[in-house]
Amino acid sequence: MKEMQELNLPKYQFKFKEVSEKVQIFDAFRKKYVILTPEEWVRQNFLQYLVIEKKYPISLIAVEAGLKYNQLLKRADVLVYNKLGNPFLLVECKAPEVKLSQDTFDQIARYNMIFKVTYLVVTNGMDHYCCKMDYSDNSYQFLQEIPLF
Repeated sequence: MKEMQELNLPKYQFKFKEVSEKVQIFDAFRKKYVILTPEEWVRQNFLQYLVIEKKYPISLIAVEAGLKYNQLLKRADVLVYNKLGNPFLLVECKAPEVKLSQDTFDQIARYNMIFKVTYLVVTNGMDHYCCKMDYSDNSYQFLQEIPLF
């Protein structure tokens, strides 16, 4: 099995299997094995980070949540709901070699036009950015770290 890149996150345990010479990782949220790509590696590690370090309940996390934007069907990497069932935190994951650029922030901002979450997170597993939205004046503020649940 090929070695995945070490990320700027704590180390977590995962289940892997190989099918047709493709490595798959078990996604505990979708309850199935998915093909292990660099972006999926970041997503799986970041999901563990949210649950273990930041205490987000697994039951309130949706992976690849569908949304419709300009008649196009898109998928948000990770969407966390609050206890009232409202979208609360949106995460966009990129592969470690992908530089987090203005395009990345534009993409999550477009998705957020649908969800209107309190927190936006962009990560490539190496760098993580979190900002808190303020809809009263359409502004946002970058935070030093991702808030606890």
